[in-house]
Amino acid sequence: MEIGICVASRVTDTDYVVRAEQLGYTHAWFADVQMLWSDAYVAAALAAERTTRIKIGTGVSVAATRPSVVTAASMATINRLAPGRTFCGIGTGNTAVRIMGLKPMSIAEFDRYLAELRPLLRGEEALVTWRGTTSPVRHIMPDEGFVNFDDPMPLYVSGFGPRSMALAGKHGDGIVLSIPLDVDMMDRVWRRVEEGAATIRRTIDRSSFHTATLSTIVVLEPGERSDSDRVRALCGAFAIASLHYAYDQWRNYGREPSNPAVLEVWDDYVALLDQVPDAVRHQRIHQGHNCRVVPEEERFVTPALMQSTCLIGEPDDIVDRLAVLDAAGLDQLMILPPLDVRFDVLEAVGTQIIPRL
Repeated sequence: MEIGICVASRVTDTDYVVRAEQLGYTHAWFADVQMLWSDAYVAAALAAERTTRIKIGTGVSVAATRPSVVTAASMATINRLAPGRTFCGIGTGNTAVRIMGLKPMSIAEFDRYLAELRPLLRGEEALVTWRGTTSPVRHIMPDEGFVNFDDPMPLYVSGFGPRSMALAGKHGDGIVLSIPLDVDMMDRVWRRVEEGAATIRRTIDRSSFHTATLSTIVVLEPGERSDSDRVRALCGAFAIASLHYAYDQWRNYGREPSNPAVLEVWDDYVALLDQVPDAVRHQRIHQGHNCRVVPEEERFVTPALMQSTCLIGEPDDIVDRLAVLDAAGLDQLMILPPLDVRFDVLEAVGTQIIPRL
């Protein structure tokens, strides 16, 4: 089991990635959310220059806001700085697009996008559709030192729903998830991935197909309760982000939440957001997203919501749970702690968990 970090991209925060490398974290996933954080590729480039071992990539880049040729060129630029340790995580834009009041890219559009992106990441020619016209495109100066396509860049497809999980099996070298940390869910993920691969008669080798999920870890102090004020401070932002996602699903598609912990606070949460005019509500939903909990949402950070979204426990318990997930086929857990306490979480996991994996 690998432990990585998901970075709320901030160009002045390269020390965080440097320390993660020193502690043995394997990957730094830079989140691509324009109008919320710094540009992911700029932040990744700065971190690539100051590190030597940790893998550097996007977690995830947004297909809806970046044409495939732009994504490929941007990734190959990072690969020039971090040869052999660059990866491309790509998704439809669950947060990045919704904070503009829009819906993410459709599955059909994403399927076509991935078909374009995969060969482009290898420096090969692809048929690219842009502004209604399809034409063959390839990087025409790959040997002039601008980019690096010689070292492979794995393509990790974000799969939150069953159809996007299937696209990971069809196009990807791996899948990026944000799922409940249980074996049954991993079984469902593998089934969807393999169904997608079967559509093009591809056989997935589970030993080489990389699976990573987003969460956070809180290492309890001796005798500490799992709902202490310290625990709330360390994982509240990630727990609340699950409400943001559930609300978007309900608002955009009419999908009722299924998580009992979300349902426990759902009516009050919806009532809170109903106070914001609909025309600008998209600017309010993701306030503090994965960085902090806004004061009026503190009451929604319940023990049940934290337990259903985060990995909380004493070191032995956490190591045991990670071993079970590893056996079920999960390769990596990436953590995304709140901004103000990110170094505290980084150190706790890096000194008490990673050495035991």
